[in-house]
Amino acid sequence: MVTILFFGQLKERLDTSRLPLELVAGSKCLDSVAELRIFLQTKGDVWKENLAYGSALVAVNQQMATEDTPIKESDEIAFFPPVTGG
Repeated sequence: MVTILFFGQLKERLDTSRLPLELVAGSKCLDSVAELRIFLQTKGDVWKENLAYGSALVAVNQQMATEDTPIKESDEIAFFPPVTGG
């Protein structure tokens, strides 16, 4: 099981800050950030919109991650909105 955390506006829009999830979804094993993102987007339009590639950054075990970053049992995965500054 992994723990998925949501921060900032994502937490408000998805109405959750934490989601425990088994990496085996049906007959499919979620092995990467990209697979996890696609799986979460199937939870509905709000999830699809807010977790679209480019709409949310991802960290795995507090390290910035890319779409091909592997995930495994007991990882902590965080989604957060892109940061802007000036």
